[in-house]
Amino acid sequence: MFAGKSVLITGGTGSFGRAFIRRVLDENPGVARLIVYSRDELKQFEMQQAFTTDELKRLRFFLGDVRDLPRLTLALQDVDFVIHAAAQKQVPAAEYNPFECVKTNIIGAQNLIDACLNTSVTRVVALSTDKAAAPINLYGATKLVSDKLFTAANNIVGKRDLRFSVVRYGNVMGSRGSVIPFFLKMRETGTLPITDPAMTRFNITLGEGVQMVLDALAEANGGEIFVPKISSYRIVDVAEAIAPGCKTEVVGIRPGEKLHEEMITAADSFSTIDTGRNYVIIPSTIANREAYATRLGGSFVKRGFAYDSGSNHDFLTVEQLRELIEEHVMGKDVV
Repeated sequence: MFAGKSVLITGGTGSFGRAFIRRVLDENPGVARLIVYSRDELKQFEMQQAFTTDELKRLRFFLGDVRDLPRLTLALQDVDFVIHAAAQKQVPAAEYNPFECVKTNIIGAQNLIDACLNTSVTRVVALSTDKAAAPINLYGATKLVSDKLFTAANNIVGKRDLRFSVVRYGNVMGSRGSVIPFFLKMRETGTLPITDPAMTRFNITLGEGVQMVLDALAEANGGEIFVPKISSYRIVDVAEAIAPGCKTEVVGIRPGEKLHEEMITAADSFSTIDTGRNYVIIPSTIANREAYATRLGGSFVKRGFAYDSGSNHDFLTVEQLRELIEEHVMGKDVV
């Protein structure tokens, strides 16, 4: 798929961008170029140190912001595939600085769409979040709008060989600002603050997130939202896995938080296909829906179906959580 192709990753210095680039370099020696597009020159400089001289020959580091349409259009010259990972995702920061979040997550998304329509790009996969389903905070609301922009962009591609799709998944284990690094830090105090004992979250590893994007690049017809079938965890089990027997203190749900995260709402059930491995929310404008489901190798879910972390049938045990934390978080940089 990548032989002779050029790939650009917006927000490429983030955890996803680094993992994606490493995976593609290791498995696709024929890839022509991997372009890191981001606005932080220090992170780009630091990222370059992780690659060999031969690997750097296939890498490009392009300073730019998704808010800057002319710069984005320039960066996309002769690019085949785009992975859109750039976002402002800190919920409290978005609530306090709402239009800054809008400018990156919504206007930046439309800028990327416009730039792709005016260059030679053929495939675009945008990263979303479980917070985009029935959002109650600004970050989730901006990502829902972003999802809508990308899926609807397929309506205006004309005769171009260009497909836009979205991958929506839950919390990446060990990501910056998430509960696991926070608990690891707080256990030294002897007390872990718990928002609510009943709280649950979806969980996905960085490698699983990268695989989802690779699958979407290969399988998307345009306009889909790909949703992985992943495990959930209980916040109290995370506390027990990290600090067995440690004292906990219930501090209450913070503004903009849900008790359980959602990835597919009941309203989405009319357009959701179960492929066995994933769920796929297809465009409501698809004419032959059954044929579309057959092509994906799946069938439509029952009406009223919803997919949230609280009612998920697959929960990680304390021991499974401990093993995953040791493998994916302990001794690693939190990004």
